[in-house]
Amino acid sequence: MTVLDGILAGIEVAFSFQGILFVFIGVLLGTIIGMLPGLGPITAIGVMIPVSYGMDPNLALVMMAGIYYGAMFGGSTASILLNAPGVAGTVAAAFDGYPMALQGKAGKALAISAICSFIGGTISVVLLMLFAPLMAKVAIAFGPTEYFALMLFALTAITSLSDGSVIKALIAGTLGFMTAMIGIDSQTGTTRFTFGIPSLLSGIDFLIIALGLYALSEAFQLIVTKVDHKNNPIKNIGTISLTKEELKEISGPAVRQSFLGFIIGVLPGAGATIASFIAYITEKKLSKNPETFGKGALKGLAAPETANNAATTGAFVPLLSLGIPGSGTTAVLLGALLVMGVQPGPLLVNENPALFWGIIISMYIGNIFLLIINLPLIPYFVKILKIPRPMLISLVAVFSLIGVYGISFNTFDLLLLLFFGIVGYFLRKLHFPAAPFILAFILGGMIERTLRQSLTISNGDYGIFLDRPISLLFLCLAALSLFLPVIIRVIKKIR
Repeated sequence: MTVLDGILAGIEVAFSFQGILFVFIGVLLGTIIGMLPGLGPITAIGVMIPVSYGMDPNLALVMMAGIYYGAMFGGSTASILLNAPGVAGTVAAAFDGYPMALQGKAGKALAISAICSFIGGTISVVLLMLFAPLMAKVAIAFGPTEYFALMLFALTAITSLSDGSVIKALIAGTLGFMTAMIGIDSQTGTTRFTFGIPSLLSGIDFLIIALGLYALSEAFQLIVTKVDHKNNPIKNIGTISLTKEELKEISGPAVRQSFLGFIIGVLPGAGATIASFIAYITEKKLSKNPETFGKGALKGLAAPETANNAATTGAFVPLLSLGIPGSGTTAVLLGALLVMGVQPGPLLVNENPALFWGIIISMYIGNIFLLIINLPLIPYFVKILKIPRPMLISLVAVFSLIGVYGISFNTFDLLLLLFFGIVGYFLRKLHFPAAPFILAFILGGMIERTLRQSLTISNGDYGIFLDRPISLLFLCLAALSLFLPVIIRVIKKIR
């Protein structure tokens, strides 16, 4: 069967009445779930697996895929309006989205989020159709050595996430890395930083860190400052329409980060979270006014919102072409595929073209649905900001507690959430950036694992990182990102 025949088979699935209906159900559920801290697409897809028994696999997987990228689309709403990221991939959206809401531009922020998510999703779908086989080969070229170098580069770039002291950014990153080490070492079986507490043996969940450092710390900040909700600057939601200048400003990041996000999404293990952080860092490096990032910069919101949706689509390349999940969500999707008797891999395109191309084409329909659903609802979303401040603080705290408890049903996790809320509050007071902490926590486990795998392959020879061209390139970029600011500062002093 030719590629054209496969695409036609996919169109038949995606554009059928049932196909369109299940795409709509999937993206609507995903949007709602993305707004609620604690649930996330993994939970939703896991619940849908037993529900999908007896369904046509094509339609079931189209719906589950819709839940996945719909959650990315909807997760930004909580990040922008409440500074409470409900999905890991939308943490970076809060860096400039929430300051925009504070400036009375919540409507514009949500509009930028919806438009850039649509652009990132659409471009990545086209790239997926054109380059899926080629990108699968690129993904295979990345071994543990290349992944370690890539993650190290991302870690050294955390200095870009600091508006002030580079030293404070590095300290925050170190604390995040140490937090990621808590639990049982998977290779040696030894316990690390658990202090004899059994609940810490399995480590700390990402949601606890994200909601503690952002949502709960924000609630503490509001309680301590005792802001009167009548004089609350966030109640002015502004307009959702964008001027020509604003559209022009976000167009560059939207196009650039669509490609970057897709490429990062293709790499197994990278995912939307890393793509959004790298997109943010990249745009800040390219910007002529990097000091505006973190203070409501349009590009600072457009970049991660584009990249996380593009990466979500890109994650289907290793899943469908190689049978390798690129994230926790795609791992659950892989399980759903196997339960339904579908074996992903290089032969899937020829053996089941209706499924392969049906999922890809349904993504384009889904992105159109998401735009149609989200843009008209923006005026209703921003009504959240008109809730009196005391009640809003209570709602943020309650949803954070429910979200964390709903994952493990462990009361100790609630104490951890409170602890990281206090940590986040003091990080704000002492002007330490929380973003490096989050990024280091996300990358910490992967860096350690890939370093050990690389040294196992080379029998302990560190030269393996210099022998591989891709690894060497990322190591050079890491050194450059770490020392270039220092070199530039020295040159300026000399001048």
